[in-house]
Amino acid sequence: MGKLGNLGARLHHGEVGYDFVKNRKLWYGISILITITAIVGLAVRGLHMGIEFQGGAVFTTPKNVSASVSQAETYAEEASGHDAIVQKLGDGSLRIQISGTDTEASDQIKEELSKDLDVPAAKIAADLVGPSWGDQIANKAWQGLGIFMVLVVIYLAIAFEWRMALAAFVALVHDITITVGIYALVGFEVTPGTVIGLLTILGYSLYDTVVVFDSLKEQTRDITKQTRWTYGEIANRSINSTLVRSINTTVVALLPVAGLLFIGGGVLGAGMLNDISLSLFVGLAAGAYSSIFIATPLVADLKEAEPQMKSLKKRVLAKRAQAAAKGEPVESDADERYADEAADEPDEAAPAVVGPRNQPASRARGRGRPSGKRR
Repeated sequence: MGKLGNLGARLHHGEVGYDFVKNRKLWYGISILITITAIVGLAVRGLHMGIEFQGGAVFTTPKNVSASVSQAETYAEEASGHDAIVQKLGDGSLRIQISGTDTEASDQIKEELSKDLDVPAAKIAADLVGPSWGDQIANKAWQGLGIFMVLVVIYLAIAFEWRMALAAFVALVHDITITVGIYALVGFEVTPGTVIGLLTILGYSLYDTVVVFDSLKEQTRDITKQTRWTYGEIANRSINSTLVRSINTTVVALLPVAGLLFIGGGVLGAGMLNDISLSLFVGLAAGAYSSIFIATPLVADLKEAEPQMKSLKKRVLAKRAQAAAKGEPVESDADERYADEAADEPDEAAPAVVGPRNQPASRARGRGRPSGKRR
């Protein structure tokens, strides 16, 4: 087993771990700062909407035009008075997009391009795109997003509880806001591909969050019947036990998307790939971040505000203080946490999910763990 595999096993068994829940205020602050930056970028720069949303004209030249992409862009902007986007297609032809033009202006622009590019006007294909089609796409996207959010909240409230549903909803809004804000700051064009990418990342972000929630639900079953750990500590255990899995799935998902974004869009110049790849890249990274640093710590905050969890936390801390006063060893997150459950299985096959159940103290002895008196 490699180093990463050993680390994953140790995280899963509770032998090592990072206290994500304890430092939740730091993560909240970072997330708020990033979200504010995204909102400011969106308000100041706005989104660069594609021709499908604004309407305009698309011109396609014959193959092997002598003019370069930058030259064709200059010609198009001079002829139309608007910003133009030029892409070189695989067969050597140029695709020129100009927003905000009507039929009369389109004919005039076509004639000007014919002269500048030294191509007969009859060989330049011109297509007009109305803004109503883009409006329909946007409206359908908003409707789909709204329905998706409602169904997600209902499902999570039934499958888990309303606090987890609320935390997942906050994480999804967080991911969407950051992704849209990055689009505004970078200035990439928003196309129907962008909308598809935004809707795609919602499912990924939700999946990553539900994996942690499922582990948390299992480990907190009958939590009030024990006095060894608080809800926040078990929530932190759930994050650590699924951390390597989350990292692995995120990296594997990001690699092909990064290829589309940086190689396909950047190196090869296939600008149309940027539309969907940027939203996927930012959204996947934000989704993995929010499931670890936002959703689960927020659930812990909401749960520990309950009277039962407050009472449990007081009992746990009181027992630890009493044990410390007597000079007895105090369990920590990295030593005897879940020692009883881990002792039930061979070392090489420790249970994947364990909960705070009390078992005889003798089971935990003889395995390299402190054998002090049980509390």
